[in-house]
Order: sequence, then C-alpha cells, then structure tokens
Amino acid sequence: MRILGLDFGTKTVGVAVSDPLMITAQGVEIIRRKEDNKLRQTLARITELVELYQVEKIVLGLPKHMNNDIGDRAEATMEFKEKLERRTNCEVILWDERLTTVAAQRVLMESGVRREDRKQYVDKIAAQLILQGYLDSIK
Repeated sequence: MRILGLDFGTKTVGVAVSDPLMITAQGVEIIRRKEDNKLRQTLARITELVELYQVEKIVLGLPKHMNNDIGDRAEATMEFKEKLERRTNCEVILWDERLTTVAAQRVLMESGVRREDRKQYVDKIAAQLILQGYLDSIK
C-alpha cells in the first residue's frame, strides 16, 4: 500500500508518494492549472497517479491559520477533499500543513537552489513534508 500526499494551492498541487513500506515520502510532481476553480484536469491527473502508484489513502494538507482558525483556503481544501474522495474512492485525510511551505523554502535555500528557481520546486517539497509528517505520526 502507498499513500499520496498533496499540497493543494490556488494554481498548483504538489504531489508526493510514500514508499511501499510507508516509511519515506518522495516528491513526484507539481500539477499546474490556469484557473483556481478548474479542477477537472487536476482531479484526472491525481486519479492517474492513484492508479499508477496503487494508492489506497491520500493525505491532503489543510492550511489553517496560525491561531487554528479555518480560512477561505482551508474551506476550498475541504471542498477539494470531497471531490477527491468521490473521484478516487480513496480515504482522504486532512493534515495540518502550517509552515510546510516555509520549511520547503528553507530546504531549497539550504540546498543551494537559486531564489528564482525555488518556486518550481516548493509545492512538491511541501507535499513531501506533509506526507512525511503523516507517515512519522503513524509509526
């Protein structure tokens, strides 16, 4: 069994997948879309990845505010969760993703990735951090 990790943003979805033993998370790709509400192709690509990696569970980052409030992005994420469950027939777990983008930026900076190049990797690394946090919690 594998688990898919997703960092759902307004224009991108970072994707990561666990190894078969569910110990480590690896970044897979970033799904890009032209408009926030255009999710059909995004959902189709995620469904392809679920089948390709034989995923049985999805961990979706929930962007809460630092004071634990639910804002507009978190509400959009919860709506996306429902669409994912219907489309993939997988259990979708919401996972607190506060500061994962900041941590992903730090990883890229410490790895020597130039500032102008970081944007093309940050969502994939954020998805990896979300999934790794979940994997660490179930061990």
